Amino acid sequence: MPVSILVLTKNEQKDLPACLASVAWSDDIHVYDSVSTDATVEIAETHGAIVTKRPFDNWAAHQNWGLQNIRFKHPWVFYIDADERMTPELAREVQALAASPGDAVAFRVQRRDFFMGTWLKHVQTSPFYLRLFRPERMRYERLVNPISLADGPVGQAGGYLDHFPFSKGIEHWLARHNSYSTLEAAQIMENRRQGGEFSLRKAFFASDFHEKRYHQKELFYRLPLRPLLKFCILYLAKRGFLDGHAGLTYASLQSIYEYFIVLKTRELTVAGSSK
Repeated sequence: MPVSILVLTKNEQKDLPACLASVAWSDDIHVYDSVSTDATVEIAETHGAIVTKRPFDNWAAHQNWGLQNIRFKHPWVFYIDADERMTPELAREVQALAASPGDAVAFRVQRRDFFMGTWLKHVQTSPFYLRLFRPERMRYERLVNPISLADGPVGQAGGYLDHFPFSKGIEHWLARHNSYSTLEAAQIMENRRQGGEFSLRKAFFASDFHEKRYHQKELFYRLPLRPLLKFCILYLAKRGFLDGHAGLTYASLQSIYEYFIVLKTRELTVAGSSK
């Protein structure tokens, strides 16, 4: 069964060619671009992709707009970032699942993140992401690091999606996560303004993985010494030390990212109380 491909981009001239090569089996590839200023669009068009441009506002709004407005050729869509690659096994699995999905409207995919030549097998928070779906049955929430919400049963695909988050270097990763931390702080403040949404029960007992992850994140925001706690969770509780030096470095970077969020949330709280 043919499957459409959705690639989100913003100045991805370095990573996009290999990404597109990994999904070249599809006859309907869409590059959803946030007004790149490099050669991203030219590369996409050279590879035969259909390009849709839209200025980025926040992750959930941007992704939801894409699913609602891009005209996909096929009923099933596989979403992939430019720094990710579909393995041949995953490509075959995705096509087979689209041909015979049963009652599922979406499928989780296991992602392998690589850093310093090492598969971060243990230190990652979660390796599973909803990437194959019926677009009319999928939506996203949160300003950054959005949660994927499928309107119906969810299955799981075999094979791996390979991710190279440091392909552009540490400086790029830090710059990107600095901007992410701004949106994370804004999301925390928005949650506090809305009030009443957080559920401790759902953080531990929600049957849906993504719903549980959302409430666990909100619980995490309320804990003291979050940067240190995040390091301990990733490096000790999840056994990130088994990933060697790459695991130690990655856990340290994630704790720094968490500290960015703490500082920016504190800044917004002070600014809000002074009004």
